[in-house]
Amino acid sequence: MSFNILVVDDSNSMRAVIKKVIFLSGFKVDRCFEAGNGREALAVLADDWVDVIISDINMPEVNGLELLNKLRQDILYKEIPVVIVTTEGSNERMEEVFNLGAKGFIKKPFFPEELRRVLCQVIGVGDDGGYEDRRNADRGDF
Repeated sequence: MSFNILVVDDSNSMRAVIKKVIFLSGFKVDRCFEAGNGREALAVLADDWVDVIISDINMPEVNGLELLNKLRQDILYKEIPVVIVTTEGSNERMEEVFNLGAKGFIKKPFFPEELRRVLCQVIGVGDDGGYEDRRNADRGDF
C-alpha cells in the first residue's frame, strides 16, 4: 500500500529535502504534493486527497498553526494526520501543535528513519507499509 503526502514549506529546497528523505526512508508513496504555505495547501486539498500532511510552522500568508486550525474546522480534512517539521523544538511549541491537532512532531534536522517512523505511526501502518491489526485478539472479531 502506498500513500499520498502533502509537503508544506515556504522553502523550495526544504520541500525537496523532505521529499528526498521520504523516498530514501523507504516509506511507500503514491503521490507527493507540494505547497509553499497553508493557503496553497488548502488549494491542493480541494483538488486531491492526501493521507498525511507534513508542514513547517513559519510560512507567509497562512502559517502551519493557522493551517492546523483550518483543517480541524473542516469535516473533510479534520482527520488527515499532520506532522509538524520545524526548527522550533521547545516543549511549549510541541504542546501547542499537539493541542491544535497535530499527530506528530519532528525537529529539523532529522534522519530518514525518524521521519519514516513518525509517518508510519500517524498513519497507523507497520514497517512493511501494511495496516496494523488494532483489534484485541481476546475480544473476538468485532
